[in-house]
This record gives sequence, C-alpha cells and structure tokens, in this order.
Amino acid sequence: MSTATATARPGAVLADLLPTSRVRDAALVVGGAVLTGLAAQVAVPVPGSPVPVTGQTFAALLVGTALGTRRGFLSLALYALAGVAGVPWFADGTSGAGSVSFGYILGMLLASAAVGALARRGADRSPLRTAGTMVLGEAIIYAVGVPYLALAAHMSLSQAVAAGLTPFLIGDLLKAALAMGALPTAWKLVNKGR
Repeated sequence: MSTATATARPGAVLADLLPTSRVRDAALVVGGAVLTGLAAQVAVPVPGSPVPVTGQTFAALLVGTALGTRRGFLSLALYALAGVAGVPWFADGTSGAGSVSFGYILGMLLASAAVGALARRGADRSPLRTAGTMVLGEAIIYAVGVPYLALAAHMSLSQAVAAGLTPFLIGDLLKAALAMGALPTAWKLVNKGR
C-alpha cells in the first residue's frame, strides 16, 4: 500500500502509513511499549503524593493515537505485563503490580484503546479534536488510577483525588497542548508529501 493510499483511506492512523506486515505490527507494539517504559523514567516526585509526574501517560496516549486501538492496547498490555514480570520500566525504574500507582497503568490500557479508536475517526488531525482526545484519555486513566490509589494506599476517595489527580492537572493540560501541536502537524507533513 502506498503512502498516498494510506492517507486517503478513511480510518487510517499514523502507523498505517508504513508498509503493511505482521513484522511491522509486532515492531510497533514492542516499540510503543519501550517508548512508554522510557518515558516512565522521566519521573518527578510530587510532595504529598505517592504518585510522581512522569512522561508515561503522555507516551501511552501518543502510542494509542498513533498505533490505533488494537496495536495501542497490545503495546500497553505488553508494557504492563513485562513490568509485572519484573522489567524495571515503571516510574522510577520499578516493576511489579504492588505499587499504589499500578491503577494508572491499568487505566492507560483502556485509554490507549479509546484514543486509538478516536484517532481512526480523525480525532488526531486538528488541534482542538486532538486536545479533546487527550483530555478524554487522561480522564480514563484517572477514572481507574484514582480509585485504585484510594484502595491500595488506604485513602478516602477525596484524599486520593487530592494526591493522585489535582497535582497533575496543569501538567496534563501541557501534555494535551503538546499533542495538539504534534499530531496534527504530523498529518499535515504526511499529506504534504502526497
């Protein structure tokens, strides 16, 4: 399939612009997991919170958007399973399912699939739609991560919101702004080359 065909076809995501093969799909899935693991190493502690600010959520949402629903989900599933099995690529080089922040990783699985589905509908091609897609993805991550934090850290839900949501909102807006620029720009560059 040529690049021109891929860009003209409705329902394409950025990964679909590469020549089609199972090897490509496997490489994209592994690459997305590795990117998420590397981004998780950019971790800044948040005073009063057991959850650090990381590049992990941004990477997970970009992976889902660029790879689409199935490959994005598989990529984050590989990331989660390898981390549970002992690969030290969760935030701060940790691994295992015992962390109080593991719920955010589970949320990333669902969010990657959701943003991938939206990207197949063109939600990554304009700045405003991309921002909405990223905000929805973040909301899904928090919808799983915050209650998990409350249970795992023996906090009330309001304490978990204060420790695991509120301190991250400004950073999430910045991540959405970065995606607003990056994804539509990538599509414009691809379409220019047609």
